[in-house]
Amino acid sequence: MAGALLALFLVITWQVLADGPLLDPDERLGLELAGRGPAPLSDLFADLGNMQVAVPVLACAVLVAWFRGARRAAVCAVLTMAAVPALVVPLKLWTDRQGPLTEATGYYPSGHTTTAMVAYGAAALLLAPYLRRSWVTLAAAVLLTAATSVGLVLRGYHWPLDVVAGWCLSGVLLLALRAGTRSGQPPK
Repeated sequence: MAGALLALFLVITWQVLADGPLLDPDERLGLELAGRGPAPLSDLFADLGNMQVAVPVLACAVLVAWFRGARRAAVCAVLTMAAVPALVVPLKLWTDRQGPLTEATGYYPSGHTTTAMVAYGAAALLLAPYLRRSWVTLAAAVLLTAATSVGLVLRGYHWPLDVVAGWCLSGVLLLALRAGTRSGQPPK
């Protein structure tokens, strides 16, 4: 699965760098969707990917895991979150993609999408062992990430491919987190 996500991420990145044929439909769709939907709700959804919103959610889950004895998992989750800006910022500088409704560049991949998916996904992975219905944490992470993604595109903050690239990058990071913490399952 990680290989497929990484391959898709590389294809999208290549398209962005080479001004490939995927960009025309991406930009048409992005411009068609920008400004749709109620602005206050779209803003709220987009803000779910802010560091000030998503990281405290992860911090709470890290504390729960830490005090429940899952210290390795807690540290791995923190390192996974730290990898987000370490990967996204250089990619934004390298690709230098212009945003949908601005002349500014540095929009690929979507940092808000990546932040949301890693923070909420890692929190779900950390909390799942302590919940009777662990699927609820996964569902919450998926819904929060989806809401963030929709808000970013509807507000015209990101092109759809920027968001998809954020999903791919986040998926690879979360799969690595899950693999890194699987051997040391915390006690219930």
